[in-house]
Amino acid sequence: MKPKDLPEKALRPVVNESGIEIKPLYTAAEVAASGGEAMLGLPGEYPFTRGIHSLMYRKQPWTMRQYTGFGNAADTNQRFHYLIANGQTGLNVAFDLPTQCGMDSDDSQAEGEVGRVGMAVDTLRDFEIAFDGVDLEKITVSLTINGSAAILIAMYLAMAEKRGYDIAKLRGTAQNDILKEFIGRGTWVYPVEPSIRLVGDTIEYCARHAPKYSPVSVCGYHIRESGADPAQEMAYAFCIAKAYADDVIRRGLPVDEFAGRLSFNFNCFGNIFEQVAKFRAGRSLWAKIMKEQYGATKPGSMWLRMIAGGGGGGLTFEQPELNIVRGAYYALICALSGTQTMALCCYDEAYTIPSEYAQRISLRTMQMLIEEMGLSDTVDPLGGSYFVETLTNQMRERMQAIMTEVDEQGGIVKLVAEGAIQAKVSAQAYQRQRDIEQGSFRKVGVNCYRTEDKAPEMEFHPYKDDDARAQVDALNRVRAERDAVRVAAALARVEADARSGANLMPAIMEAVKAYASVGEITGVLVGVFGRYREPVRF
Repeated sequence: MKPKDLPEKALRPVVNESGIEIKPLYTAAEVAASGGEAMLGLPGEYPFTRGIHSLMYRKQPWTMRQYTGFGNAADTNQRFHYLIANGQTGLNVAFDLPTQCGMDSDDSQAEGEVGRVGMAVDTLRDFEIAFDGVDLEKITVSLTINGSAAILIAMYLAMAEKRGYDIAKLRGTAQNDILKEFIGRGTWVYPVEPSIRLVGDTIEYCARHAPKYSPVSVCGYHIRESGADPAQEMAYAFCIAKAYADDVIRRGLPVDEFAGRLSFNFNCFGNIFEQVAKFRAGRSLWAKIMKEQYGATKPGSMWLRMIAGGGGGGLTFEQPELNIVRGAYYALICALSGTQTMALCCYDEAYTIPSEYAQRISLRTMQMLIEEMGLSDTVDPLGGSYFVETLTNQMRERMQAIMTEVDEQGGIVKLVAEGAIQAKVSAQAYQRQRDIEQGSFRKVGVNCYRTEDKAPEMEFHPYKDDDARAQVDALNRVRAERDAVRVAAALARVEADARSGANLMPAIMEAVKAYASVGEITGVLVGVFGRYREPVRF
């Protein structure tokens, strides 16, 4: 259809990032041609395209969970309480690079990085300080950690137990998606196979001891940041989630005993309608996969439970105040898409760790959508749009095609181990940067509508060498005060269980309760598993 009253420019080809051509006008005919409404349904009912709950935000708004953490545990605890006092309803913890990579703060490789981009954690003592005064029944906590996730999950559970909480009732999540680390970020420690084993160990352990805790949040977010398009982001994440599910099922755990606690972390920068359609399509596709491929029978096992709101790849160094506007649109996308949790990026993240001021703006943005803009008044407000329903069907088809391609090439684990997925998304990231530099991909303030005005003064987060030294001193005090015999016995059990193939979580729990450090436990596991060496492809 080419309406005569549309200008010529509107009839030129427009293709979204996922490779789908966008028409100038959509009608019921386009919906029918794309597959109709067979996968639509009602909110709270299979296949959950319109939302996993029947009333969604009308009953309860999304959890607001800003990503934060820096310096030592005391610094981070102070920021936690600031955010909670300003209305935040969940915590999303950032850890420094040494902690993420399984190093103690006194490791020579940690020099200059202790507490720089997140909270430094060496032992259980740091968790006790960080969460002092935080009610873990009212505030759910997300641990953004991967390579050393099993250790940090154990520390969180041990800290909660020590404070008198019943971990069988404890809610929260850990990112713990190691396959996307191989693709996108690089905070891996062990080779691929033992890394997957550790993820499976956490899923199995939590299913039996902490059934309301989500031990893995499959993270398409960083795959997107690394160069994947929106359809690839979802498809690769689903392939990864299936790999973890397969590992746990091989252990004898029925799908309905763990699938309901799998969660996802997705990106949201880019075209509003493509992002909304991406999430709606993803919900129904995941439900179909769990029901038809895995035989799940519980509705909760088919839910796509997700956190969204980040989109760091969409923020710009140029004209940083425009990132406040971008963030508002990201929040709008997430609210229209039906996310369960929102972690909205801050305008200064292109420069530095977010300031309190920047975090408050992002928090107020989310609150504004709830209190002023009507985003919690009705479920799936874009449902029924000819354009959105057509694009949802097309995005689902594109995701399925990508997943089929991955399976035909040997599966996601094989492709990650070989570096094939990494090479693919890196090439796409390079091409996208070239497109931005050449102006074919429009970016306001970067390659169009630029200004020569002086950039506003930005508050940079200071790095304090004294804080790093204080962290090392605190670690040494813990080592001096703890029971060395108990620590040695616990680490010996970790090594024995690593070699025997037993689930490592009970041994790691015992070790962290003895105040063994992140670096000590990691060192034992490296001695058994070795370290990952990244394949380089050209």
